[in-house]
Amino acid sequence: MLDQYKIDNILFLDIETVPQEKSFDDVSESLQGLWDKKSEYFRNEEESPADVYQRAGIYAEFGKIVCISVGFITVNGSERILREKSYAGHDEKVLLNDFAAMLNKNSRKFLCGHNIKEFDIPYIARRMLINGITLPASLNIAGKKPWEVNFIDTLELWKFGDYKHYTSLNLLTNIFNIPSPKDDIDGSEVAGVYYEENDVERIARYCEKDVLATTQLFLRFKGEPLIEEDKVVSV
Repeated sequence: MLDQYKIDNILFLDIETVPQEKSFDDVSESLQGLWDKKSEYFRNEEESPADVYQRAGIYAEFGKIVCISVGFITVNGSERILREKSYAGHDEKVLLNDFAAMLNKNSRKFLCGHNIKEFDIPYIARRMLINGITLPASLNIAGKKPWEVNFIDTLELWKFGDYKHYTSLNLLTNIFNIPSPKDDIDGSEVAGVYYEENDVERIARYCEKDVLATTQLFLRFKGEPLIEEDKVVSV
């Protein structure tokens, strides 16, 4: 399976996002009204817009990116090393600019992630436009034919055409006997770690674990050996 993809021609990635403000009270009046309209589609009758503001981080219009982690495999004979790097911080525009500059120099053809087509890539592209950043060619897919878009989505691969089905990365790592990336925090706790603990480095470590898990899952799909623990390095 997936013999058409060379593992050293893929950039694996994952992002972590949070609401734009620590609390709903800090949101501008105009955006509060817009969040009210947005959230009425999923909040319960007894819930207020403020009650569900913690969910704002999953929407690019109301959230922001605090970390993008990437990984790539280098192959030297039989040795394979996963090299990881994170773009993280409080200034979203700076980290997005740094990430865009990397993509513009990146020679790897494919971008791979779990649910990357529905979440990570659209979120990154939208936040870049909001911050006035020119989209790198690999993200600028307007007008491209489906076979010209070089995104590999491990969730889509697992669906095998079943578009009603969602399977989390955590579940897939479990059933494929891959060490879970959720051994510290999970996605629902990122905003708390960011706003309460001010610990961007912890978020970056968690994000890099997701990149590693996605890489290992892709290797499982290809029927290839996993990357050994001592062959994962930060660059």
